[in-house]
Amino acid sequence: MFFLSSIDQHGQPTVSYKGGDPGFVKVVDARTIAFPFYDGNGMFYSWGNIAGNPQVGMLFIDFVKPFRLRVQGTARVDMNDELMLEHPEAQGIARVTVESLWPNCPRYVHRYQKVKPSRYVPRAQCETPLAGWKRIDIVQPSLAARDQGKAAGAGGLLTVEQWFGKVAEGSEEA
Repeated sequence: MFFLSSIDQHGQPTVSYKGGDPGFVKVVDARTIAFPFYDGNGMFYSWGNIAGNPQVGMLFIDFVKPFRLRVQGTARVDMNDELMLEHPEAQGIARVTVESLWPNCPRYVHRYQKVKPSRYVPRAQCETPLAGWKRIDIVQPSLAARDQGKAAGAGGLLTVEQWFGKVAEGSEEA
């Protein structure tokens, strides 16, 4: 996992969490790293920001050791990148030309251990469950065509309050 910083259309910085199975970020060569864009909230916020301003920052944190690594570079997203074959359900691949990187002081990094991987990370050996928020009743008309009607098979519709209740309790369905 890492945190991706990008610049929105108003010139404001924003940060997004990016996660996947180990190895989802790939060192392509001495100056390039790549990672997949998976289905998110449908806003394509990070992807859109990169299209408008390709300057990005990336923060990798190892909470076990602890260790931090900062990366700055220029990104581009390609929906036909050859690495798409390595990432089931990827909607695009971001390649970042690294302009600078450096380790960052770990002294305030809290020590954590991963409990379990996200069930929503696309994997070749199983079907990816429908994201919990895609079961919210009021968002149904706005879902992509590929997700229309899937809520019934994923446990039924939820109200916004029910979904936020699942988020608050730490439910895997959130």
